[in-house]
Amino acid sequence: MASELDITASSLGYKIRLLRQRLRRTLDKTATAAGLSTPFLSQIERGLANPSLRSLLGISRALGVPVNYFVDTPGEERSVCRADELKLFSFADSATLFGRLTDGSPNHQLDSMLVKIPPWNEQTQVSICAGEQFLYVLTGEVRLRLEDKLFILAAGDSAHFESTLPHSWGNAKGVEAVVVWVGTPHLL
Repeated sequence: MASELDITASSLGYKIRLLRQRLRRTLDKTATAAGLSTPFLSQIERGLANPSLRSLLGISRALGVPVNYFVDTPGEERSVCRADELKLFSFADSATLFGRLTDGSPNHQLDSMLVKIPPWNEQTQVSICAGEQFLYVLTGEVRLRLEDKLFILAAGDSAHFESTLPHSWGNAKGVEAVVVWVGTPHLL
């Protein structure tokens, strides 16, 4: 029977390996940046060794995340988003409203937002980053441009694409569009 310490080491190692691979970093370069030997980091990732706090801090710095990325545990306050607690916000240069459907924790592999796009609000180029994005149109109509192709998405339509593609999306109609956006969080 696995001890609690073995389960913790295995979970911690899995999180480290998953993040390192998602960032497309080699074991050697990550170990060097963390001030560790490559075999030791490999043992940590396989759950065969437990890092000291100093080693874990080095790993977190090498991967560009806070140390709590690896040790936080989910609770309802971080796992569940209640409808009556949804707070909408906007950016200074945009009339589009955003509501965080996830807590933005660095432990998550996905972020999600409720996006309310006002009528006739064409969005400019969206920043390009590593990862993926998914859009699901709840109401209204969204114009999605992926590279040189234009797609019109109506209520019930969705799109899933690599974030590295040049893309933009907005509302070219006279009624508000409401979208659920899910994407890979920006880690660095």
